[in-house]
Amino acid sequence: MSDRQRRILATLVTEYIEQGEPVSSGWLAERSALGLSSATVRNVLARLEEQGLVRQPHTSAGRIPTDSGYRLYVDDLLGSRARGKDLPKIEARLRRSGTVGELLKHASHELSRASHQIGFALAPTNPSVLLKHVDFVNLEGTRVLVIVVAAGGHVSHRVIETEDRYDTTALTQAATYINREFAGLTMDEARAAIVVRMREERMLYDALVQRALLLASTGLEQIRPEESLHLQGASFLIDEIAGEAVDRERTIETLRVLFRMIEEKHQLIELLTRSMEASGLTVVIGSENASPDLRSFSLVISTFQDGDRTGTVGVLGPTRMRYRRAISVVDSVSQAVTRLLEGQ
Repeated sequence: MSDRQRRILATLVTEYIEQGEPVSSGWLAERSALGLSSATVRNVLARLEEQGLVRQPHTSAGRIPTDSGYRLYVDDLLGSRARGKDLPKIEARLRRSGTVGELLKHASHELSRASHQIGFALAPTNPSVLLKHVDFVNLEGTRVLVIVVAAGGHVSHRVIETEDRYDTTALTQAATYINREFAGLTMDEARAAIVVRMREERMLYDALVQRALLLASTGLEQIRPEESLHLQGASFLIDEIAGEAVDRERTIETLRVLFRMIEEKHQLIELLTRSMEASGLTVVIGSENASPDLRSFSLVISTFQDGDRTGTVGVLGPTRMRYRRAISVVDSVSQAVTRLLEGQ
C-alpha cells in the first residue's frame, strides 16, 4: 500500500471506531487534515474497497473497515507501540493483592476498567495436579458426561459427543479401565500416556480398551481442572454491541453468543486457548478466530509467566474496539502480573 492509502485507511478506521457510523469521502476530505481533494479520497477509497479493506454497508453510505482493514491498522499499531506509560500505576494497584487469585481478579478488573470491554485473566494450569479418577455418565443420544476428579477434590466435567451410543454398563467398564491404568499420574502425564496407549492398541480388537481410551482422550483433552478464569466487564461489551448500527437480528444473536460464553466458562477457556497462537502479545480480529462463536469479536491477548508456567490476560470486545487503548493496557497488565509473580 502507498503511504496515502495507509493514512486514509488509518483515519477511516479511527473515526469509525470512535463514532460507529460509516465514514464518507467528504468527511475524510474536509475534516481529516489529510489535505486531499474529495476526488482523490474517492479514488483511494475505491482502491481500498477493491483490496477488501473497506466496504459499504449499503448503497450511498460511507465506508467501514473490514476485518482485513482492521488487521492492517492493528499491525501498524503493534509495530509502533511504546512501553505503556501506566505500567507503574497498574503495578502499584495490583501489588495490593494478597494471593495469586486476587491478583488475577484485580488484573481482569484493571483490563475491563481501562478498555471498557470484557477483561479476563486465565491462571496457568498446574501440571503437577494428580488424576484421582474418571467417571463417564450416559446422557441422551450419543452425548456422554465426562467427570474428572483431581487430587484435592477438584471436580471438572464436560459433555462430549461420541460417534456411537454407549449404555451405562459399557461406560462403567471404560471408567474402571482408565482409573486402573492412569489414576495417580499428573493430568498432563495421563493425557500423554493415553495417546501413547491408543497408538499401541490400534491393531487390537479389544472393544472395551478402544472405547475407554477414546472417551478418556476426548474428555481429558477438553478439561483443565486447575484453570481458573477471572472475568469482568460484561456490561461494557453489552453496551457496545447494543449501540452499534447493525440490524437487530445480528445484535440479538451476538448477545446470545456472549451470554452463553460467559455462563459456560469452560467453553470460553477452550476458545481463548485455541486463539492463543504464541507467547507474547497477540491480536485476533473477527474472522481470524478459530471458533465461529468468536467471529463477531476481537481478542487482544498477552501471556504472563509464573515460574515455568504460562497464563493469559486479555480483552474481549467487538471488532470495532479501541485497539490502541486495548493493546496498551493488555501489554502493561501482562508485564505487571509477571513482575509481581516473580517477586520484583
